[in-house]
Parts: sequence; structure tokens; C-alpha cells
Amino acid sequence: MCKKTQLIEYIIQDIVDMFATDQNIEYDEAMNKFYNSEVFEKLQDKETGLYLESSEYVYDLFKDELNFGHIVQAEI
Repeated sequence: MCKKTQLIEYIIQDIVDMFATDQNIEYDEAMNKFYNSEVFEKLQDKETGLYLESSEYVYDLFKDELNFGHIVQAEI
């Protein structure tokens, strides 16, 4: 497994765990919701560089997607 793929896998595990804990839902339900998200698609696309961000940052993007229906990225 290449380093990029490994980083992506770690982030996915972190996000699913955080989401399951925060929402008090089963792990497989949290996996299903995340795996069907736009954030998951962007995370899998190594060209976006999203895998280089922290798990917390990616999780915040995922929460925004759930709340607003799309990814919301704050302006810098």
C-alpha cells in the first residue's frame, strides 16, 4: 500500500469513528453515510490533496456537507 493510500485509510477510520461517536450511531451506519458523501469522493481523489489535511479538517467538511447539502469551505 502506498503512503497516500495509507493516509486516506487512516483519515477514513478517524472520521467514521468520530461521526459514529458524535451521532451515537452504529459504526456501519456511519461508514455508509461517509462512503456516500462528496467529501469521501474528494478524499479518494489524490489530485485534491485532501488526504494531506488533518482528520478533524476533513470531518468538519463532512459535517458541513451533511448540514448544507454540499461542501462548504471557509474563505481565507
